[in-house]
Amino acid sequence: MLKVKDIMTREVITVTPDTEILKAAALLLEKRINGLPVVDKAGQLVGILCQSDLVVQQKKIPLPSLFTLLEGFVPLTSMKRIDREVEKIAAVTVSQAMTPRPVIVHPQTGIEEVAALMADKKYHTLPVVEDGRLVGIVGKEDVLKTLFS
Repeated sequence: MLKVKDIMTREVITVTPDTEILKAAALLLEKRINGLPVVDKAGQLVGILCQSDLVVQQKKIPLPSLFTLLEGFVPLTSMKRIDREVEKIAAVTVSQAMTPRPVIVHPQTGIEEVAALMADKKYHTLPVVEDGRLVGIVGKEDVLKTLFS
């Protein structure tokens, strides 16, 4: 059975939380990749920045839906969620747009589990972590290549 270690990309392009969003977007486009792991100064994975995180910047600011109850306003949308959406739309640095605490896989994770995560949860890129360190990345293209081997 194939494992993540058999198909992952070992030379990972990363960014830091304070990287300018335009620089990160240029990297994604130039390298033709879907996601960039975000690492802190110690090299620890703190998030992931995907193309979908940047596409959000083209959205309109979400307006909360409200209804009245006993002469008070009750929001149907969490204000915390709206604040996060606005922060992503106006992001200047990677830390403002990234997805913190991303789902990770380990080098020994089976390809079937990775495929299930990608299909069920709509993940395109998964960081590979071993002993707390980023050791690779696996994307949908890596999984698809196994069909031809």
